[in-house]
Amino acid sequence: MEQIQQAIVVMAVLTALGAALYVLRAKGVVNFAVKGIGNASERRLQSIERLPLTAQHSLHLVRVAGRVILIAVSPGGCSVLDGGGFDAIENDGRLVR
Repeated sequence: MEQIQQAIVVMAVLTALGAALYVLRAKGVVNFAVKGIGNASERRLQSIERLPLTAQHSLHLVRVAGRVILIAVSPGGCSVLDGGGFDAIENDGRLVR
């Protein structure tokens, strides 16, 4: 009988916790982010395009917190080629200053 009472109490606590999380999420206080799920526009770092130049060299167009950056990658490291000029990318792929 004691085990049944303990199981009921555990279920009641878990139910109360679930209800509290549901209410907090509905009010926007708590946000659960699962990797791979969600809107890509909410992400702060986004790979836009990659252009391989050779087997070990490539150019990457990356959006960081709303800014577009061009990065060169080589075996020796990475270099930012253009980091301040572009604000966004239009739907047709054009860069906007």
